[in-house]
Parts: sequence; structure tokens; C-alpha cells
Amino acid sequence: MIRYALICDHDHGFEAWFASSSDYDDQAERGLVECPFCASRAVRKQIMAPAVSGTKKTATVQPDALQTMQTMMMEAAREVRAHVEDNFDYVGDTFAREARDIHEGRSEKREIYGEATPADIKKLKDDGVPCVPLPDLPPDPKKAN
Repeated sequence: MIRYALICDHDHGFEAWFASSSDYDDQAERGLVECPFCASRAVRKQIMAPAVSGTKKTATVQPDALQTMQTMMMEAAREVRAHVEDNFDYVGDTFAREARDIHEGRSEKREIYGEATPADIKKLKDDGVPCVPLPDLPPDPKKAN
């Protein structure tokens, strides 16, 4: 596993873990790496200091533990998405307008989800309208090869 410090084209910094550097390259090339703040897919690596081991004995993470962590994170993402889809109103591509209307009191207060461009999300955040990207559904482990 490798951790990268990443930054999107809107200067949001965040970190992400990948199985290898080539795994990051592959996912980025396919547009699968996305900013958790604005959903922009224009993401690049930041300069990072390498992790240097010292003289103290450090615990090593076993491959089984990494698999368990990954499975737990994927299940959590599935549960979050299922909760939103079951309990929130889907507003499609009118998300930005509807979120702003709710925030400004022009529409009834309710939980919503939908589609928005990175530019729309940035405008909402700049104006103090709370919104976060919904996690993509990870692959179903039962259908993995």
C-alpha cells in the first residue's frame, strides 16, 4: 500500500491510499480518482516527504489486515450510499439549484442528493451551502474475480 498526498484543480488537498504507484496511475488515467471536497477529477500528486524508518521497532501490517481494512472501508461506502439513496430525495441534475434554495429558505428543508458539476459544488461551498460528494459504489466483492 502507498499513500499519496493529492490536490485537485481547486486546490483542495487530501490523501488517498493505493495498492501501488501504478495502481494510482491507472485509476487517475481512467478518471477514478476524485476530490472528496468538490468531486473534481483533475487531481495530481503533491510533493511528499518519503517515510523513513527509524531505529525504533515498528509494527508491520499483515496483508490479511490490509484486506480486512479495505473490505471494511468498501462496506462503509456501500452503507453510506444505500442510506442516502433510501432516505434522501433524488433531485437529479438540479442538485445545485435545489441545495441553494433549501439553504436560502426558498424550498422546504429536506435531505437531497443528485448530480452537480465540480464548478457548481465549488460555488455552493464558497457560499456556505453544505454539501459533500456521495461515495461511488465500490465493486461488489461477490462479483470480483
